Order: sequence, then C-alpha cells, then structure tokens
Amino acid sequence: MRELKSMDGNNAAAHVSYAFTEVAAIYPITPSSPMADYVDQWSAQGRKNIFGTTVKVAELESEAGAAGAVHGSLTAGALTTTYTASQGLLLMIPNMYKIAAEQLPSVFHVSARTVSTHALNIFGDHSDVMACRQTGFAMMAETNVQEVMDLSAVAHLAAIKGGLPVLNFFDGFRTSHEVQKIQVWDYEDLAEMCDFDAIKAFRDHALNPEHPAMRGSHENGDIFFQHREACNSHYDAFPAVVEEYMDKVNAKLGTDYKLFNYYGAPDADRVIVAMGSICDVIEEVIDYLNAHGEKVGLVKPRLYRPWVSARFCEAIPASCTKLAVLDRTKEPGSAGEPLFQDVITALAQEGRSIGTVTRGRYGLGSKDTPPSSVFAIYAELAKDEPKREFTIGIVDDVTNLSLPEDENCPNTAAEGTIECKFWGLGGDGTVGANKNSIKIIGDHTDKYVQAYFQYDSKKTGGVTVSHLRFGDNPIKSPYYINKADFVACHNPSYITKGFKIVQDVKPGGVFLINCQWNLEELEHHLDAASKRYIAENNIQLYTINAIDLAIKVGMGKRTNTILQSAFFTLANVMPAEDAVKYMKDAAEHSYAKKGMDVVEKNWNAIDAGATAFVKVDVPASWASAEAAPVDVALEGPAATVAVVKKILNPIGKMDGYSLPVSAFAEPHRQDGRLQPARLRLRRPGRRPVPPGRLRL
Repeated sequence: MRELKSMDGNNAAAHVSYAFTEVAAIYPITPSSPMADYVDQWSAQGRKNIFGTTVKVAELESEAGAAGAVHGSLTAGALTTTYTASQGLLLMIPNMYKIAAEQLPSVFHVSARTVSTHALNIFGDHSDVMACRQTGFAMMAETNVQEVMDLSAVAHLAAIKGGLPVLNFFDGFRTSHEVQKIQVWDYEDLAEMCDFDAIKAFRDHALNPEHPAMRGSHENGDIFFQHREACNSHYDAFPAVVEEYMDKVNAKLGTDYKLFNYYGAPDADRVIVAMGSICDVIEEVIDYLNAHGEKVGLVKPRLYRPWVSARFCEAIPASCTKLAVLDRTKEPGSAGEPLFQDVITALAQEGRSIGTVTRGRYGLGSKDTPPSSVFAIYAELAKDEPKREFTIGIVDDVTNLSLPEDENCPNTAAEGTIECKFWGLGGDGTVGANKNSIKIIGDHTDKYVQAYFQYDSKKTGGVTVSHLRFGDNPIKSPYYINKADFVACHNPSYITKGFKIVQDVKPGGVFLINCQWNLEELEHHLDAASKRYIAENNIQLYTINAIDLAIKVGMGKRTNTILQSAFFTLANVMPAEDAVKYMKDAAEHSYAKKGMDVVEKNWNAIDAGATAFVKVDVPASWASAEAAPVDVALEGPAATVAVVKKILNPIGKMDGYSLPVSAFAEPHRQDGRLQPARLRLRRPGRRPVPPGRLRL
C-alpha cells in the first residue's frame, strides 16, 4: 500500500515529475511556481530520480527561454520537464509546435490559469490550456489532488513510450493549492512501469556528432503538406498507449481510469460533460439526486488530445436524452467553446443521436462553482426546452444566459464533515498556520482532510480566507465553505468594515474574534445584522486578544501560532496534549533555521493560546438590534460616484460575488476601464472635504 501524506496538487505533480525527469527548465509563474520550487529543493538535497541521478534544474530568464531550453535539452537526449501557466504557457507555444512535431517525450505540467483579457486575473480557468490545442501536444486533465498523483505518472509513461509530449493540466489554485490526504507513489513502482527500451530509443535518436542528422529544415509548398500529414498514424496510436498505462496504474491501485470515465446512474437521462475540479462537485450532486430517485450522470474526459470520439460515445449511457457540456473558458464569437465543439463533432462522427445538447460556461477567473450551480444545470435539463447556451455561478441580467440557483440547496458534503473558515490578512501567518493545522490533522489522525486557501490578488496585505474540512469519510468538495462549524476572524478591522463573516457560521457553531475589545467595545463594533444573527442562531461567541499576547510572549505582530492553538482547543479535533505536541513539532520544523530562541517563543505562544480565549455571554438585546442611520454622501462626477457605489463599495466589503453582469455592461466599462475622477465625501455636520482629498 502506498504511503498516505497530506499535500497539494503542485506537490503531487512535482513528486511524480521528479521521478521521470533528468532536466527541469523553469521560470516561475503563479500558481505553478511551487512545482518548480519543490523540484529545485529536492535537486539541491540530492534526491534521486528513477534513473539514479539528480535532476539538473536550470532557471531561465523567461517562459519562452524555458521552452527553448526544454526543446534543446530534449534534442540532446535528456528527459526534460517544465511547469507553467497562463501567459507563461502562451509564451511557450512556438516551441511547443516544434517539440510536438519532432515527437519529443516531454511533459509540461500546467496549473491552468486565466489568460488576461479586459483585466489581469491570476486565478484559474482553462483559457490557457485551450489555446494550446493546435500545437500537437497530447493533453490530459485531472480532477483532484489524488488524480494528479495517479495520472501524472500516466502522462510521463505515455510520453516516453508513445513518443509525444503531454500537456498535463489541473485547475490552478483550486487543485494546485488544495491540500488533501492522498496515497503517494513509491518510485520503485514508477520505475517498474517505465519502458526503458523506449528511453534508449529516444536517446539514440538524439543529436550526436557520432551519427549526425539534419533537423529544423526548410520545406516549400511542394512537400510540406504531405510531410505534415505523415504523423497521423503516430497520433492514432497514442490513445492506446495511454490506455495501456492507465490499465497498469489501475492494476496497481485498484482504480478505474479510462480515456473517458462515466459516473452516475447506468440509465441516466441527463448527463453533464466536464473536465477539472468541478467534476467532484458534480459527483456530490449526482449522489444526492440519484439517491432521491433521479437518474443523472457525468462524463469526464481524461485524455483531451488526441480526442477519441468512439471512446467518448461509449461512455454516454444509451438512455441519455439531454447532454450539457461545460467549458471553463470563453471564446467570444465562436459557435461554441472547445469542449462543446469536440462533443458535437464526436456525436456526428459516431452517428450518435441525443435529443438535446446544451453548452455552458463556468468558473472563469476562479469563480466558485458550488453544488447549487450543478443542481441548476440538472434542473434546466429536466425542462422540455432547456437553454441551449447558459452560464452558472453569476447573475447575467444583460444577455440573460445565467441559470437561477437556489442558495438553500441541499448539503451534499460527506456526512459528518467538519467545516472551518479563517479570515486573515496576507502575510500575517494565518494561511501558514492553517496549512500546518490541516497537515497535523491529516497526518496524525485517521480523518480525511481538505484545505483550500482563498487569496486576494495583492497577496501580502490582502484578505485571505482559509477553508478547512475534515471528517471520517472521503471529502470531494472543491468549493468554498459557506456555512461552517467554526469561523475565526483574525483581523478585527474586518468586523469594523462590516464584512459578512459571522453569517458564515452554522446555527450553534463557534465564532472566534481576535481583538482587544471588551464587551462594550465589541457591541459598538459589531453591526446590527451580525448581532441579530448571533442571537437568533445560538452562535457560540468567543474573543481572544492574541495581539497583546503575541507581544507579551515575544512574537511581535505574529499572532498566527496563538490563534492556531486556540482553534485546536475549541474545535476539539484531537486530545489537547496531542495537538500541542504536534503544533510544537511543526513550529520547530518551520523555524529551527532561525534559531532555538524563535522556536521557544512559538512554543510559548502555543501554550498561551490554548486557553487565552474568553466566552462572550450574548446579551438578549442583540436579538432585536437595529442599525443606526448613517448618512454619507459622495460628491463628484456622476459616473465616478456610480462606479464607487455599484462596484467598488461591494468589492471593498468582500461582496463582489453578488454583482450582476449589468454592473459592468456600460459601453465605457466593457473593455475594463474605470474612469478616474476626484470624489468628495460629506457627512452631516462636517466641513466639505477639498477636492482630491478623502476623509472618512
């Protein structure tokens, strides 16, 4: 049995890729950077791959340079890998055409990320990988961290034997940064499956002055077309190689990986086709709906290129009459996004008739896709005339493509799952502490775990929200936690700004606020809606003054270890003495290089935080709390005032998810522009603020 470890998708991909790599040519780009960083660290530590050598890592000056180095290294006969995303991947495209046409066995691991359009977005969708369909790379997709571990091996093994490069992708941030407890490959198992004869043939084919060959020649119109078509049989044969290695992996692991996997009722009438992390969300909803008498299913393409139409059609139940195809990208002006067009073509080629085939877009720029979105799709498919084009997860009140979603849809998470949510400030250590916490729970208990970290684009200084789940059953819930058993606000300014944080707590759940306030000050800073929610839902309210306590124990502004210790006590995940021991071990591992003085300060913080919280007796008056009227007027150009009220204020209150399409639909705003202008802020009884200055 393979070893169980808690890790994220980037770590899983790096673990497998290191085994099959001799040279790694890298250039870091979010969110793929940790893959290259892991490989670089392991190389420096002398870790050996399956060939008994240490990976040679070369950091170039751009992604284009990294792709060029990959091409050159492969041509010289070294198995070479790179890691990238978004614009970085697009800068590699010219070299990708050459690598594919020369049939060189590389793997590009891509944590799929949005390509900037009207605005920069560093988060996830499939717009980058879909831009590479024409390069000739084979393309494989994974759903979750375990699949990244399992199928990355198939990508490398098939590339070696099949003689084609593979673009191996999974959802950026969602899968790349999500921590789960997974089974980890032993390098002996990977070596056992590797075709060393194919590696020898690849090396014999390398450029060598002992047996010279001409490459990269120039061809005119008389022969280029014919020569280009000569590779067809190579691509036709590649899916069988992928199936061969999927079968070998299945034999070792007891899994059932196929080119196209089906999940759901064998006689489903409504089926979704999708790739990436949304598949786990869909499976949760399928389990619920089928248990309640409905018949729905899902087809998951694993090998996206080369696309095998016959295998795709085989995966769809004969009973299917409605099919919805989900793309995580947008191609403006097209007849349909890439996956949809592939599906329509496959059905036509195989002569498969399905009554209705619809297409939807979801998750652009890491827009969260909760179960309510999937329920909406199956509900739409149940109609006599479902929408032929739709979006989910947003409110489109302009072109009216979005499907209505029920916020009160059933809870589909695994039974008994404990959900926790932590609001922090980028750079305050909250994310790091929560990564330690989930690994402690995952590695020192029998529980399944999942952790996801929601970042602001600003990273340091921006808002962070950590989503932690753990329980006795497998967890496949790649979406934000909206109702948690435990919520902690590590930055008191979020309370004064009116963020809707306490509304995240389930009735009867625990809410912990890190602040320096007494009850009177807490009453002053909490808004009326939060007070009513706490009183009406029996929220267990606690405060902790980790700010002053951190100074007292010598931690300065670092409150994260104190708050982590308080969480373990309040959440009661494991015996308190065990939790303290594991936290101290983690602190020593993290800070030993800074000296034992720093380690001991963290130990003192852990001891202090375990009991430093105070339970607040909620006043009965909170149940009828009413907001005091606030009259704040913005003065300035009407267009600028409208931008602030309609867009900037909701974003500033972490409520941007509620904004509809119409907020951005004006002609002067569709291209991403915001008109700058001076504003004046006036409150009754105050002198007007001079233009150009802002007074709160």
